[in-house]
Amino acid sequence: MKLSIDHKSYVPLHLQAEQLLRNLIADPQYANGKFLPNEVDLAKQLAISRTTLRQALNKLVYEGLLIRKKGIGTRVAAGSISSKSNNWLSFSQEMQARGIPIKNFELHVSWVNPDEQVADFFGIGTDKKILKLERLRGKPEGPFVYFISYFHPRVELTGEEDFKRPLYEILEKDLYIIATLSQEEITAQAATKFIADKLEIEPGSPVLFRKRHVFDQGDRPIEYNLGYYRADSFVYTVESRRE
Repeated sequence: MKLSIDHKSYVPLHLQAEQLLRNLIADPQYANGKFLPNEVDLAKQLAISRTTLRQALNKLVYEGLLIRKKGIGTRVAAGSISSKSNNWLSFSQEMQARGIPIKNFELHVSWVNPDEQVADFFGIGTDKKILKLERLRGKPEGPFVYFISYFHPRVELTGEEDFKRPLYEILEKDLYIIATLSQEEITAQAATKFIADKLEIEPGSPVLFRKRHVFDQGDRPIEYNLGYYRADSFVYTVESRRE
C-alpha cells in the first residue's frame, strides 16, 4: 500500500495521517495483530513530525483499534470493534437530567508538568506547563466523585475562570472551543487512601474509574479527564446505537 500525505491539502495533516492509518488497519496485510511500520520511519516517509503522527495514533489507540507498547511498537488490535456512545453529557448536564442537586466540596487550580501519558495524548513535551483542575463534587449530603482534568495549552485557560460554572460552557462561550467528541475507558478499582479520603469511604472500597479524552471540532485533543466515583452512589449508563 502506497503511503503518502498531500501537504497542499486544506485537510490537517493529523487527520490525513489518521485516515491513512485507518486504511492500514483495514488492509489484510496488517490484520490479526500485525505491527504497523516503525513510528520514526513512517513519520519520515509521510514527511510529518512524530508529534503529528502520534496524535493520529493516539486517536486510534483510544478507539481500541490499535495497541501500542513502549519499546515494542504499535499493532492492529485483532478483531477489534469500536463502540461509540451517543449520549455524552457533561457532569453538570448528567446530574441536571437526573434531577440531582450538585455541591462543589473542593476546587483546586494549578499549573503542572504533565506526566508522559498526558503529554503523549496532547502531543507536547513533559516540560510544558499545563492547567490542572481538581474538583470534588457530590450531593449536598456528601461527595461521590473526584475529577482531575488537564487541558491542552492551546485551550488558553488562565486559571482565573469561574469553574463553578459548567466546564464546557466556559470553553464554548468564553473561549469559543466546542467539545464534540468524548472517548472513555471505564474500569473498577480499589480506592487508594487518597481517593478514599476524598470520597469518604474506606481504603480498598470499590470505585468506578472513568478516563475521558475530549476533542474539539477539528478532532484536536483539549482535555484529559480522570474521574473517581463512589460505587455505592453512582450508576454509569451508556446508550449505543448501531451504525
